Amino acid sequence: MAVKHLTKENFAQELQVPGKHAVVDFYADWCGPCQGMKPILEDLSEECPEVAFYKVNVDEQQALAVQFGISSIPTFCFFDGGALVQTVIGAQPKAQLVRVMEGCWGN
Repeated sequence: MAVKHLTKENFAQELQVPGKHAVVDFYADWCGPCQGMKPILEDLSEECPEVAFYKVNVDEQQALAVQFGISSIPTFCFFDGGALVQTVIGAQPKAQLVRVMEGCWGN
């Protein structure tokens, strides 16, 4: 699966699906650590087809960044059926993101 981009207009539609597991990466194009996470998220999206992976550009989608209290990037928000269940701030190794997903959904 590809990592999809979210906007204020499609955020609820994409995430508020009962039982849907999703990881949302709040990032910016100018952020070096954010760019470093891109291949990791792409790998995870291929390895974990049961999880939807999304990106939100905080410069373009400031309302979403404010809604979720994003003050540092990258920030990863983990959702279950549209409900926020976990937030992780900062660049993370792939194994750590997998551990967080397992803790959120027991995958």
